[in-house]
Amino acid sequence: MIRKSPKMKPWILGLTGGIGSGKSAAAQHFSDLGVHVVDADQAARWVVEPGRLALRKIAEHFGKEILLTDGRLDRAALRQRVFQDENERRWLEKLLHPLIRQEIVANLEQASSPYAILVSPLLVETDQHRLVQRILVVDVPEALQLQRTMQRDQADRKQIEAIIKAQASREERLRHADDVLNNDRSEEWLKHEVERLHAFYLTLRGGQVS
Repeated sequence: MIRKSPKMKPWILGLTGGIGSGKSAAAQHFSDLGVHVVDADQAARWVVEPGRLALRKIAEHFGKEILLTDGRLDRAALRQRVFQDENERRWLEKLLHPLIRQEIVANLEQASSPYAILVSPLLVETDQHRLVQRILVVDVPEALQLQRTMQRDQADRKQIEAIIKAQASREERLRHADDVLNNDRSEEWLKHEVERLHAFYLTLRGGQVS
């Protein structure tokens, strides 16, 4: 009797970078190449959908004014509250991080590509880095982060600076990096770099050079 060899479990690449670095664009290029991508920001949205425990606790803590008229979370209002008060931000993180992690793990387990990607702006700040075997940092200068985010979100400069400050520093992310994608050029350059990295990642076993 011929036994089929067990299917190899995909290894996990952590993709991170500061706000405005281009994580989502890079992740989309990987997805277009057939890689299973899990976005921690998307998981964070799932856990606060109407009817979920996290949304009820947030409303109890911050008050019903944190909700939109249809009962959904007012993300802009919540962001403003937590980035004005360090203690409030820590309270929110303590509530959400374990729930987000559960969502991420469940989604990663559905991967069938040779490797899967966890996209997270807080990969190195939380225990999410323990879920991955290799880390890719999308890196840009802080001035470019500010410029891109202000153009994208039409947000206040001080609020964006507060978000950057709350995230790991550029130097801290780079210390954790196995690979760095410098995203300070064109979209075509970014696509080319993703294709180059993808070809390399397909040669790895467990995220490591064999």
